[in-house]
Amino acid sequence: MRQIEHIREFGGWLNRYTHDSDSCRCEMTFSVYLPPAAETRKVPAVYFLSGLTCTDDNVRTKAGAQRYASELGLALVMPDTSPRGENVADAPDRYDLGLGAGFYVNAIREPWASHYRMYDYVSQELPALVEAGLPLVPGLKSITGHSMGGHGALIAALRNPGAYRSVSAFAPICNPVHCGWGEGCLEAYLGEDRKAWKEWDATELVRAGAQPIPLFIDQGTGDEFLDGQLHPEALVEVCRERDFPITLRMQEDYDHSYHFIASFIGEHLDYHAQQLQTEEAT
Repeated sequence: MRQIEHIREFGGWLNRYTHDSDSCRCEMTFSVYLPPAAETRKVPAVYFLSGLTCTDDNVRTKAGAQRYASELGLALVMPDTSPRGENVADAPDRYDLGLGAGFYVNAIREPWASHYRMYDYVSQELPALVEAGLPLVPGLKSITGHSMGGHGALIAALRNPGAYRSVSAFAPICNPVHCGWGEGCLEAYLGEDRKAWKEWDATELVRAGAQPIPLFIDQGTGDEFLDGQLHPEALVEVCRERDFPITLRMQEDYDHSYHFIASFIGEHLDYHAQQLQTEEAT
């Protein structure tokens, strides 16, 4: 880890790092907010996965999360959304594929397979890296995210029973095998076998028997992508069929932007803090 920024915020520190990623085979950038409590003890972490077109910079500058994390004694780990670099494949004519659109899957189809392994990166490599190098309690973590990142948070928790104490999401892509964003990325990264796509779809993972973990989702009714891309109703339906715990809060008039996230990020972090406090951080 090479620290490239060190900014004082709310009594703690907002740090930015680069490192050479084994998963993505390129230099990756990520940010971590360490609360004041981290100066005297190890603290739990909440991972925030961002959406299409974003980097680690969007959430740390727009969500207002650091104030709440400071008060709650939580670290925030904020990765990038895709591999980057001169040799990394891209689709420059599209905003929803390539750079900024890793979709948190492990690509198996070229030219993407060489670098686009964001699932391994956010669920395995990055936690191991930050837990070894920063004052974080090993293994004591939760995960959240927005849009494409909400999809990433849900599948990370569903595919890794016990790895996260809690999971939440803001306007997640709930059923990507049946939406334009998901179909475009999943076919590019994984190939034409639609059955294989289901391993990267929260709705399909619940349908297939994923181990229960409460799902906490906020969705704005004024979201311009609600009907065509996000499909929370599909996830709710399959959760009800399986008696799988889910809370979906439809927030009147809120859109898909960081104004929406900033309005409810405090409640999400408080939710995660309650789950993470079930084990004493030492």
